[in-house]
Amino acid sequence: MKKKQLEVLLYSVVGVGAMFLVIVALNFIFSVFKGRADLTQEKLYTLSDGTKAILKKLEGPVEIRYYATQGEKEMPAQFKAYAQRVEDLLAEYKQHAKGNIEIKKFNPAPDSDAEDSAQLDGVEGQMLPNGEHLYLGLAFSYLDAKVALPFLSPDREKLLEYDISRAISQVGNPQKPVVGVMTPLPMFGQPMNPMMMRMGQQPQEPWVVLNELQRDFTVKQLQMDADRIDDDVKVLMVVHPKNISDKAQYAIDQFVMRGGRLIAFLDPVAIMDRSEQQNPMMPNMGGGSSMDKLLKAWGITFDTTKVVADRTFTTRYVQNGRPQEAPAVLSLNPAGINKEDVVTSQIDNLLVPFAGVFSGTPAEGLKKTVLLYTTPQSALVEGFMAQMGGDAISKDFKPSGTTNAIAIRLAGKFKTAFPEGKPADTKPEADKDEKKEETKAGDSLKEAKGENVVVLIGDADMLYDQFSVQIQNIFGQKIVIPRNGNLNLAQSVVEQMTGDSNLIGVRSRATLNRPFTVVQDMQAKAEESYRAKIKQIEDDLRETQTKLNELQAKKEKGQQRMILSPEQQAEVEKFRKKEAEAKRELKEVRKNLRKDIDSLENTLKWANIAGMPILVAAFGIVLAVVKNKRARAK
Repeated sequence: MKKKQLEVLLYSVVGVGAMFLVIVALNFIFSVFKGRADLTQEKLYTLSDGTKAILKKLEGPVEIRYYATQGEKEMPAQFKAYAQRVEDLLAEYKQHAKGNIEIKKFNPAPDSDAEDSAQLDGVEGQMLPNGEHLYLGLAFSYLDAKVALPFLSPDREKLLEYDISRAISQVGNPQKPVVGVMTPLPMFGQPMNPMMMRMGQQPQEPWVVLNELQRDFTVKQLQMDADRIDDDVKVLMVVHPKNISDKAQYAIDQFVMRGGRLIAFLDPVAIMDRSEQQNPMMPNMGGGSSMDKLLKAWGITFDTTKVVADRTFTTRYVQNGRPQEAPAVLSLNPAGINKEDVVTSQIDNLLVPFAGVFSGTPAEGLKKTVLLYTTPQSALVEGFMAQMGGDAISKDFKPSGTTNAIAIRLAGKFKTAFPEGKPADTKPEADKDEKKEETKAGDSLKEAKGENVVVLIGDADMLYDQFSVQIQNIFGQKIVIPRNGNLNLAQSVVEQMTGDSNLIGVRSRATLNRPFTVVQDMQAKAEESYRAKIKQIEDDLRETQTKLNELQAKKEKGQQRMILSPEQQAEVEKFRKKEAEAKRELKEVRKNLRKDIDSLENTLKWANIAGMPILVAAFGIVLAVVKNKRARAK
């Protein structure tokens, strides 16, 4: 008996010891070969193909120095969890880099060598409320090239992979392509004059889109009256070329003929164009922008007097406690985005205010690809009316039943829009002889040397900060968070034009959004009912007013003009009944809409909360029944 007990005890000890060794071994293996299970539909926590392509192109080891403050007091809880996710992502980079990524981790404690190293690398410590400094940043180096991410904000976590991949690409390819920007808008910022500074106003900073482009490219500002685009410019971005001269269009034309890539943001109603507005609070009356000579040569038309409105993409907001809608401010979702094109395939939401549309058949030798478009529930409206508010459009809005192209790409062999050479310059009479000699120079190109690409987008305001990003101040540092895919679109187009498209897929995933399309459709249908009811009330009001005027005109001269006749009183009473009935119906429609939305939200909530436990319990019951049947069969 004692011998049997001793054997049981011995086996138990050996078993526990063996289990302990297995656990230690597994822990060691998992610590060396780190892996993560990504259950998201978009695989947001798995390195994208673009990142893997960048890592494959590395010709030598890139050193990544990870500075993260350690300690409970120095590292707040929300940053501690994020710091671990950063470390896990870096480990995945190292795993896929095949020896070309070296990671070093430092704890920049106060007055330590690690803190001095962080400051030399450009990683900044952020002051916490308790007076301690928080370090959470990355420094990248390869040969003599260095790039720093001074502070990793949890609010920018969706862009973490893009930021890291872009930094690796920058140190691996320190030579930046040159991107020229030609615009009359204050995209590069504006210094404040002394009078405005005395009133407490600050100088206008450059738009975020320029700051983002400058991180990847050498951005060069070009004047609107330029007669030649510099040879070092690889991609030219023209933004709202209002009143562009023939001379400048000729310069762009020859740039395209030489093989330069062009991206043009045209706009029928540019909100940010304040050049001709005396009162900045008034709607824009200055007119739109186009490049008529170039577009005509390419077989494309762009109406600068009309904008496109779309019921499907109507932007809804709340003003003074009341829901409002702006059909001409388009909140594009995948229904209006070309998901088959590499530039737009990963974009699923854009905010495009007062956009114009492109039409026409491309000239011979050119192929058109539509990147952004409206639905058949769209129509063109006068630009001035669109700025008067959503009600001005919705009142008599009639869908055209056809789609409209908001952004297109032209590819092929372009021919010049100036077959007779450089256009005559409008100079004073004294310079006529010099002008004639200049225009006789026969060095202008008539046809592009090879295949080329031009991208045309029917809105410029989408690049402005207000419509593209949210800027937060965290620990005194400005953090830029994308509101939508606007910046993503601009950067993706530039990156594709410069030849490096690997970052497109990396950044695109940062702006993925899953809108509640079912709820949006319900709101659209309900608002359609609202419009019908409101129009009915207005029609009844006009009809009643007409009848009142007719009855007033029939009064005899001796009757008092200010006293309502019995017939008029009856018409007023009839209208009031109709108005009250219509308001009750409107209230019922809103009530039913809210009821349907609440019901849908509750269904989704219970499905998320109880769905998984029910599935697990059902699986357990099925498994128990199967085991019980097998046991009985034995």
